[in-house]
Amino acid sequence: MSEHQSPTATESGSSLSRRTALAAALAVPATGLLASHATAAPRASAPEAPVARPKPANAAAPDFGPNVIIFDPSTGGIQAKLDEVFKQQESAQFGTRRYALLFKPGTYSGLNAQIGFYTSIMGLGLSPDDTHINGDVTVDAGWFNGNATQNFWRSAENLSLAPVSGANRWAVAQAAPFRRMHVRGDLNLAPNGYGWASGGYIADSRIDGTVQPYSQQQWYTRDSSIGGWLNAVWNMVFSGVEGAPGDSFPNPPYTTLNTTPYSREKPFLYLAGGEYKVFLPALRTNARGTSWGHGTPQGQSLSLSAFYVAKQGDSAATLNAALNQGLNLLLTPGIYHLDRPIEVKRANTVVLGLGYATLVPDGGVTALKTADVDGVRLAGFLVDAGPQRSNTLVEIGPGGASASHVGNPTTVQDVFIRIGGAGAGKATTSLVVNSRHTIVDHTWIWRADHGDGVGWETNRADYGVVVNGADVLATGLFVEHFNKYDVQWKGERGRTIFYQNEKAYDAPNQAAIQNGSTRGFASYKVADSVTTHEGWGLGSYCFYNVDPTIIQEHGFAAPNKPGVKFHHLQVVSLGGKGQYAHVINNIGAPTSGTSTVPSTVVSFP
Repeated sequence: MSEHQSPTATESGSSLSRRTALAAALAVPATGLLASHATAAPRASAPEAPVARPKPANAAAPDFGPNVIIFDPSTGGIQAKLDEVFKQQESAQFGTRRYALLFKPGTYSGLNAQIGFYTSIMGLGLSPDDTHINGDVTVDAGWFNGNATQNFWRSAENLSLAPVSGANRWAVAQAAPFRRMHVRGDLNLAPNGYGWASGGYIADSRIDGTVQPYSQQQWYTRDSSIGGWLNAVWNMVFSGVEGAPGDSFPNPPYTTLNTTPYSREKPFLYLAGGEYKVFLPALRTNARGTSWGHGTPQGQSLSLSAFYVAKQGDSAATLNAALNQGLNLLLTPGIYHLDRPIEVKRANTVVLGLGYATLVPDGGVTALKTADVDGVRLAGFLVDAGPQRSNTLVEIGPGGASASHVGNPTTVQDVFIRIGGAGAGKATTSLVVNSRHTIVDHTWIWRADHGDGVGWETNRADYGVVVNGADVLATGLFVEHFNKYDVQWKGERGRTIFYQNEKAYDAPNQAAIQNGSTRGFASYKVADSVTTHEGWGLGSYCFYNVDPTIIQEHGFAAPNKPGVKFHHLQVVSLGGKGQYAHVINNIGAPTSGTSTVPSTVVSFP
């Protein structure tokens, strides 16, 4: 997502007026582009010396390093420290600093925690209500002239808020999850002034008041409770949400599932007495509402002594040595250069990042691979492609994986992938899912359209997500700007609930995207061999600003079989920069003109 057209709204009502698309992309403020991969020197790929045996964390007094800042209610100068971090991170879109702001259980008053890039704010209780802030956790867009479409890479988790004005503002775009939060009031998803916004994701949260999207283009809310929902623009999707509006796509464009087929919430760090632990929420089937609102949440706790606490500078060899001796990984905020993959071989291993810990594969390696085992949990980190092309960046299970994990799947949550933007980056395929029953719960996989190292061939990346495994579920799938297919789904019985996509802006001409006799690669392609697949609430947008005459044949392509079903599809031409001929296959009206009105298909076939 970039600084393109988005509708606006006035706060006094839910009706939305539409703006015309920008004729050209706005300039990204230079302050966001000062740092790149080069500022954190990559490690040499020569054989490393023997690695010392990594030590488990001291659960009572862990060393999280300088970029994890811990507060308790008696800490002095909390607001000043929050302001200091925000000043550094407000416009540092491609900077190298990373922060996690951790609040011990208790009550805090008079705070406004403004959250910038690569910053996570988290409570350390077992329940969100254990850590209560009389104040706000705010994301706004003053740094970008009221445009929130680039408010990426930040998060809020496990807190209770009583916003000062009665409404907490969380005006974000992609990769900015709002998890396990309790807002004792309203939640406003638009920037001050109701400029452009393009989010977003809420899970396992309770909003006592009304969620107010205003100008937000799309949003996915899962397994939560809300007091109400104000309006819709293009694509609002709900699964397992108490208080969600009724299913009514396309007018208004609400897609509502009563439950989520199965889900397992993200692991989180918490404090029990004087000991740090990581809670691993239990798998839920046909989930509805929060996991924490009815007594003690279901799941298990691991002492932090079962983890190796990693810090920037740790090598892949060190991280693998920790995994091989049976430890889990807690990745503290920083940038980790890897000369070989992190290899997760043991069932039930946890790799949990704080503060957008970032993995950079050097020399064309894969950043992380898992074996075909039960219950791996990957959560809370960013993978940034290196300048030498990687064949893959993240692999879930080896090729040919076939074991059933129906009772204990691997989960991939808030794992984000970027190719270019922070410097040169290339990859053929970003995420490959081979293991059966994997849950991909909120990811943004982005071939950069702005920043450093950006160009049709400069940050070449042909495929975003390739799913080979059967029975895979994606909840909250954001994939953008790949040179060929953004998503290729080859496994049987796959399901996607909410999908947001933009085709690559920078295609130089029609010939550059030609797919045999088809004009352009579909955004979401279900293989012709697949007999069973289902999707709900999927959207693809085009903004071919280099050559606005490009025609994209369709946003979606799938075999016309009884078991392949889609509910609520749409394609949108942003301001007439390119057009879609159809929505799915040869079905659906073409987009036309500069009006930025979606073309929709309610059901397929």
